[in-house]
Amino acid sequence: MSNRRKVAVQMDPIERIAIAGDSTFALLLEAQKRGFELYYYTPDRLSLRGVDVVTTAQKLQVRDVEGDHYDLGAAREVALRDMDVVLLRQDPPFDLAYITSTHLLEKIGSETLVVNDPASVRNAPEKLFVMDYPELMPPTLITRDKAAIDAFRAEHGEVVMKPLHGHGGAAVFRLLAQDANYGSLYDLFAASFREQWVVQKFLPAISRGDKRIILVDGEPRGAVNRIPAANDIRSNMVRGGAAEATALSARELEICAIIGPELKKRGLIFVGIDVIDGFLTEINVTSPTGIRAILRTGGPDVAAAIWDAIELRQAALEATG
Repeated sequence: MSNRRKVAVQMDPIERIAIAGDSTFALLLEAQKRGFELYYYTPDRLSLRGVDVVTTAQKLQVRDVEGDHYDLGAAREVALRDMDVVLLRQDPPFDLAYITSTHLLEKIGSETLVVNDPASVRNAPEKLFVMDYPELMPPTLITRDKAAIDAFRAEHGEVVMKPLHGHGGAAVFRLLAQDANYGSLYDLFAASFREQWVVQKFLPAISRGDKRIILVDGEPRGAVNRIPAANDIRSNMVRGGAAEATALSARELEICAIIGPELKKRGLIFVGIDVIDGFLTEINVTSPTGIRAILRTGGPDVAAAIWDAIELRQAALEATG
C-alpha cells in the first residue's frame, strides 16, 4: 500500500445525513479506523483543469455520535490523483450532473481507485442494468408509451409504476387491474419525466419484505429484510420500512452467483440488489445503502468487507502503475 493512505469522499452535505442508517458514514468510520486520512467534498466542487481533476476539499474526522458526527478542516484545493481512493457516494438523481461527475472521475482511474468504477456506474443505471437478467426478474416493461402500458396491464393485472431514475421509493405507485387513477397517473408521469419509466408486475409478497442483499466484489456479504409500513408498498427505510434479520435462500444465492462475476468484472465493488419473493427487481450501484441496518440486526460488518476489497484492488492498481 502507498504511504499516502488518503481517501476522498464525494457525497451530499455531511451535515444533512442521518448517521444511524447512512452507509457512506459507515464506510468513513471504517476507513478512519484503518488509518486513512479522510477528505470531504460535494460534487459541485469538482473541476477539470486541463488534464487535472481537482476539488476544493476539507480534511474530515468522523465519530459515531448523533448530532456531533464530524469535524471539518480548512478548505483547500486537492488533486484527486493524489488520493489512494475516491468514494463516489453522492445520492441520485442519476441526471446530467451525476453523469458529468462520472466522466470527470473516469479520468483519474489509472492512478486512483474510484469506488464504484465511474464508467461502470454510468453504464449501469439500477433499473436498466437489471434488465440484462430478465430470467431473474418479474415481468417488466421500460416505456412511456401508453399503448404498451395498456397491453402490459391487460396481460399482468396489477402493476407497479415508478420513474426509471428514481430512488429511495419516491413516486412508486401500485395500480389495480381496474384503476380509475390510471389515466391521471399516466398524465402525471408524462408531464414529470421525459425519459421512459418502469412498469412491473406487482408482487403481493412485498408485504413480507423486500430483501436488500449487499455484494462485495461480486460476493454476497450481508442482507436485511425490509418490511413496508402499514398501507404502503414501499419498503425503503427512508419511507418507513422496518429492518429485520434475514438469511439468504437458495434462490437468492443463485441470483448472486449469476450476477456476481459481471459486477466484479465491471469494478462494482459495493452493490445492493433488491429481491422480492425470489425475483430480482433492482441492482443498485450508484450509492447503495443497507450496511448499518445489516449490522444493527445482527448481521456481519459489511463496511469492513468492503474496505478489505478496496484495499486489495488499490494495491493491485498501485502494483500495475
